[in-house]
Amino acid sequence: MVTVEQQHHAWLARSFGRTDYLPLSDSDLAALASAGEYIDKYPGTHLFREGDESQAAFVVRRGTVELYRSRQSGSRVVHRVGEGAVIGDIAMFQNRPYLSSAKAIAPVNAFRLDRAKLIPILLEHPRLAMRWLIAGLNQLEATQRRVIRLMHRTVKEQVAELLLDEADSYGEVLLSQASLATLLGASRQSVNEALSDLRDGALVETGYRMIRVLDRAGVAAVSGREDY
Repeated sequence: MVTVEQQHHAWLARSFGRTDYLPLSDSDLAALASAGEYIDKYPGTHLFREGDESQAAFVVRRGTVELYRSRQSGSRVVHRVGEGAVIGDIAMFQNRPYLSSAKAIAPVNAFRLDRAKLIPILLEHPRLAMRWLIAGLNQLEATQRRVIRLMHRTVKEQVAELLLDEADSYGEVLLSQASLATLLGASRQSVNEALSDLRDGALVETGYRMIRVLDRAGVAAVSGREDY
């Protein structure tokens, strides 16, 4: 019978790169597990805040976390992450303040890795360090692929692409139009016009700080994606 501890170790292993690449030993996993603890966050509470000293990185086990930055005109969402995402590690490794705030927008369970404990463990366990590096590179590659997909596209096509990426299993995208504009580097007016076109085509519906994708295949056709 698989114990709770073994399930915990297996989940951590999957969170840091492909499990078939540089398999982690029991001692590697036990060491990684000893570097932190599980925490629970309720909607509206923070894992960390912009400008705080980066004392830890977090692996999201369940729930959704919104990353945002503060501006004079208000906060602007820069990303939204879910299960398996590792956040706060770049600032932690650089020993610099967090560049953004991380807020739970649904009940979140995450593994908090303490910097003071983690760094010595990574130095003593090269497989762990390499797997962490690979996981970070995978996230960077995914971001680059997303940027490349969005290049040389109309705002409408970019909006459609982003909606597909951000929609949950119910088709809901819990981002404001201003946040969409920030994520795309586009004007709010152009994003509003794109959403209006998609709404007129019965592909989406919009509400206060919420957009719902009604026709994924139709939105995919607008975006030019071929994986739907």
